[in-house]
Order: sequence, then C-alpha cells, then structure tokens
Amino acid sequence: MGTRNVVFLELLEWFDDTGEALVHRLPETGSADIKYGAQLVVRESQAAVFFYNGKAVGAFGPGRHTLKTANIPLLTKLASLPWGFTSPLRAEVYFTNLKTFVNLKWGTRDPVAFRDRDLGLVRLRAFGVFNIRIVQPVLFVNRLVGTQGVFSTQSVADYLNQVVVSRFNDHIGEQIDTIFDLPARYDELSQSLAERLREDFSKFGLNLTQLYINAITPPPEVQKAIDDKSRLGVFDDMNKLMQMKTAMAMEKIAENPEGTAGGGAQAGMGMGLGLMLPGMFARQLTGGAPQNTGTSAPTAKCPECRHAISEDANFCPFCGHQQVIFEKCTQCGKNITPNARFCPRCGTPVQTAPTEKICARCGAKNLPEAVFCNQCGARH
Repeated sequence: MGTRNVVFLELLEWFDDTGEALVHRLPETGSADIKYGAQLVVRESQAAVFFYNGKAVGAFGPGRHTLKTANIPLLTKLASLPWGFTSPLRAEVYFTNLKTFVNLKWGTRDPVAFRDRDLGLVRLRAFGVFNIRIVQPVLFVNRLVGTQGVFSTQSVADYLNQVVVSRFNDHIGEQIDTIFDLPARYDELSQSLAERLREDFSKFGLNLTQLYINAITPPPEVQKAIDDKSRLGVFDDMNKLMQMKTAMAMEKIAENPEGTAGGGAQAGMGMGLGLMLPGMFARQLTGGAPQNTGTSAPTAKCPECRHAISEDANFCPFCGHQQVIFEKCTQCGKNITPNARFCPRCGTPVQTAPTEKICARCGAKNLPEAVFCNQCGARH
C-alpha cells in the first residue's frame, strides 16, 4: 500500500492485539492510492468505513468486500506524473471495534461546586466507571476520530470524562438537596445520569451501556460535619452521652482496679462516679422521672386487696387482712391468722397436709401446683 505499491492489489485487514483500540486506520499515516479491486476483510466484531477522495463512501460489515476506485495498476502511476507519481485519488479505510469496552474510568479532576441545603456551598469529588460500544461507525469516525491513525480507549475516555463530569454536576444539583441523602441514592443517580448521558454519547455514534457511581466524597471538613451530625443522631441528648461515657469509664476502672486506688486522679474519678451513678441509674430505671427524696415510709401492697399500705403495717387498713404471716393455706396460699382452724378463703383445714400430684402417665410425684409433670412433661 502507498506509493511503493505500483502493480499489486491491496489486501486490507486488521487484528487488534491490544484489546484497547476502538479505531485503526489503514494506512496508519497519510493516505494511499488504493487500487480498483482491492480486497477488504472485516471480522465479526468489526465494521469498516471506506473513505475515498476525502469522503466516507461506505460502511462494510463482516465479510470480504471488493473496493472500487479509479486507481488502476500501472496506468494510474503513469497518469499521476504531473503530481510526482503520486495519485490524487486518495483513499483510506477505518476499522472500528464493535465490542463493548468496559471499566472506563471517569472522575472529577477538580472538585465540583454543590450548594447543599444544610451545609451551604461544598465541593464534591466523584468517581466511577462506564461501558461504551460503537453503534454508528461513520458518525464515530467523523465526530471523534477525525484524521488520527489510532484511537484508543484511553483517548476516548479522557474526552468523554469531561462530558460525564459536566452532566454529573448538573444532574446532582437537580436531584439532590443535601449530601446526607447521597448514600441511599447511588443506584438511582447512576441510572438517571446514564439516561441523561446516552443522548450525548449518541451524538458521537456511541452507546453508553452502563454507568456506575463508585463514590461521591466531600472535602475533609464537610466529612467531619457529617460525622458530627451522625453522632448527634445517636446521642440525642447530653444525658445519654454522659451515661455512655460513664459506663466506658467504669469499664476502664474494672480492668485496672489497682490503678484506681493508687492514683489520686483515678481515685477522685472513682469517688465522682460513686456519687453520679445512683442518680443516673435511678433516672434510667424510672424513665427520667425525678426521685422523691423525702422521708416517707416505704410502701407495700396488700396481698388481699392490692392497695398500697405501709410496709410495717400489721393489718391492711382497707380490708383488715393480716400482714404478718404466721401460716399460709396449703391450698390457696392465703395468710392464716393465729389459732385459725380453717382457711377463710377456701375453707381448707389448716392442719391438712398438701396433696402431691401423681402423674397419670408416668406415675411420678409432682408438687400440688404443678401443671406439667417434671418427668415426662405430660399435662396434669
């Protein structure tokens, strides 16, 4: 091919040894006087665009094709004498790779500005990957490749990265009010951003098959603000925070009891904890309600009428039930007054011994109040 090939016809084909080339041109530099009858071989994963006299005259799919030009062996060479034996009928072939190119990286070189509802103006960095495929070879060659000899995935990724970042900045400003909502919406943002970019990519003859957002990261000071807000969500008041810190301090003291007694600061901390803990635990157990610090006598409940009475009362002031237990009914458990011969509740003789329950299934003896046998589990 080229000026040195005067007699023989050309056989045009291309093998991608790297797996990263989207387009390859023959000849790789300049153009050639491809002759009438040259053979073009296109593989299944390829498409070829034939340029003649500076214009794309056809796109060829898989198979062997015969090219038709006005370049005739020997005759064309003689006819090109006025041009220094260089034929003015120039031609070249662009082979395009139709496979899906995956894992092309995109990301913000410089942080993009984002106006957050809660934090104000912040600058974000975003990173991800996308997959593309050539679907319109002629459009792709005319719009992106131009006159370059080899167009690799790295070259196209560098250009398309600018398109992705630009659209990302617009899209996130329309879809998100605050970056606190980002973690839960990565998939949604990826899909909607991909739909938005497909129209842009189609202008270059490309199809954006997939786009993924791997990370959207704010600057360190904004990350610190997010961490602080997360802590406030866990510790909704300072009381809970102090309780947690107190419990952590107790754990430290328990791990090193000798240090607590030996160090003055640790001893002071231990004394402080001793004063703080009773009140804190009391508030925790009572749901935060203040405790009565008066000198009123502790109360108890009457086992008969369930009214609150003084703990040292001998009789219930509401029902007259005796509170000092001398004996209980073996049948119903009611307190029996001294010298009583029968239970005032169920009438069971006081001297009657409790009756053991005999399991009807296995014959084992069980307590009188037993519902299930202790040996076989049968219900009485």
